[in-house]
Amino acid sequence: MELHGLRKRLSYGFQAALLGVTLALLRALPLDWASGLGGFVARHIGPWVPVSRVGRRNLRAAFPDKSNAEIERILAGVWDNLGRVFAEYPHLDRIWDVGPEGPQPGGRIQTDDMERFRELRDSGKPGIFFTAHCGNWELLPIGAERHGLKVAVVYRAPNNPYAAELVQKIRQRSMGRLLPTGMLGTRAAAEALDKGEHLGILVDQYYGRGLDLPFFGRPARTAPALAKLALRYDSRVAGAFVERLGGARFHLRIMPPLELPRTGDTEADERALMTQVTRQVEDWVRAHPEQWLWLHRRWR
Repeated sequence: MELHGLRKRLSYGFQAALLGVTLALLRALPLDWASGLGGFVARHIGPWVPVSRVGRRNLRAAFPDKSNAEIERILAGVWDNLGRVFAEYPHLDRIWDVGPEGPQPGGRIQTDDMERFRELRDSGKPGIFFTAHCGNWELLPIGAERHGLKVAVVYRAPNNPYAAELVQKIRQRSMGRLLPTGMLGTRAAAEALDKGEHLGILVDQYYGRGLDLPFFGRPARTAPALAKLALRYDSRVAGAFVERLGGARFHLRIMPPLELPRTGDTEADERALMTQVTRQVEDWVRAHPEQWLWLHRRWR
């Protein structure tokens, strides 16, 4: 048992060291070079990795009318986007170039929704921003932090504790407070809303004890935590998505706040709100299928 534990620690240490060196090398490159390199490597290697079988199954079920060639094109785009997200990770504190008054001409991030963002920020009420693994989802909490909106981000840490510590250091350079998933994270999220803070939550992952909600015509288990918190604290709920325009250039979309259902039936209201949330994610993914993480086992 002790030998097994030692091997595991050594393996974790080697993995974390390799990750640290890779991220340091990517940080040393100009952002556009790093992003392009990450996309190139992932686009050419990813489709041959076994997990791509999951992606192909998901894509064929979601888009039964698409040809095999179209499915492969989308899958290559998925890997390209994922490789770029990884390579852009050590540059996160350098990417956001939107000033207080809005995007700068020729900047990396464009948006037409700064006024909507300011309304949510200055409403005086705690709010919840939801997103999915779309485009470069890591940019959203950075944008909020740069514009004076304190957001506590709910995230799942890597299983490797050494890698988790490294990732957390990178995120803390430019993001708000980080909350773990699970019971402790849910309690911390409730405390954040109780203090009037805002939350950022990813809502497109499988959750075994979640609600069965329609997603691309199939039931997908979805965590109800967002709805529970929003209804309890009467929080504003709005979707936010970062579309990749090409290379390391993006378009930020902030959706209008959703109307909270108030029928008196708590379970029905939670389901109705999460159905709205899931529908917005599906709409975005349908518009940009090559920028969503189809490699995840969303349906089981």
